[in-house]
Amino acid sequence: MAKRGGDRGLEGIDVAGPDDAQSIVFVHGAMFTRKMWLPQQRGLSDEYRVVAPDLPGHGVRAAETFRMEPAIDLLETVFERYTDGSAVLVGLSLGGYVATEYAYRRPGDVDGLVLTGASPNPVRGMELLTRATGGIARLATKPDAGKRAVERLGERWVRNRELPEDVKAAIIESGIYPKQFGDAGPDIAGEDFRAKLSTYPGPTLVLNGERDKIMRRGERKHAAAAQDGRIEVLADVGHICNLHRPKTYTFRVRNFVRQRVASPQ
Repeated sequence: MAKRGGDRGLEGIDVAGPDDAQSIVFVHGAMFTRKMWLPQQRGLSDEYRVVAPDLPGHGVRAAETFRMEPAIDLLETVFERYTDGSAVLVGLSLGGYVATEYAYRRPGDVDGLVLTGASPNPVRGMELLTRATGGIARLATKPDAGKRAVERLGERWVRNRELPEDVKAAIIESGIYPKQFGDAGPDIAGEDFRAKLSTYPGPTLVLNGERDKIMRRGERKHAAAAQDGRIEVLADVGHICNLHRPKTYTFRVRNFVRQRVASPQ
């Protein structure tokens, strides 16, 4: 039995919005934390119950290494404690693959699926590229100097976004975790996420930034594999499009929930 309002104290999980509203669970990408979803939390919690956890290896769970199994276990806890048993699941980049895996394993929990920057299927040639990219990232961030350089780049990127200053501060203070980009690669490489997506019966929105050329690869095949899939593209933005154009991203998620989940066609 879900607890929705009864346990807000679990560390590393942000919860906002009415207890009795439709739930939306947001899953962040590698390097960032749950705080990357603050614009969406603020924009949607008037109408929805918005939940965002830190994945293993990030934020309050920085001492861990990202692996898919504990990530799925974490989402099971999130759904049990903070929803009425089901929610719309939104995932960006690594979070998109985690969200797909969760929908594959527990489709009855997922009212709808929004996948951003997670269209490439890491099999065959993409498996090799995923493993190679992960290896390069691990080598680059193994020295403290390399790790800190990537952290500074991430912090600078956040400061350059058109976001409220307190949101920028919260994202930066929660930390940048470049090592997890390398750790996550081998864990998802070789997994046929497109086949897994094809088993999910609910509505799926593939929502990508126009300039995210690499992570848009295969987006049409990805959406076509879904039983009820569609594509939307945010103009003139890149990979982390929820922070590039937060109001537009929030609007697209709200529209999807209203049109495809609350009142399915």
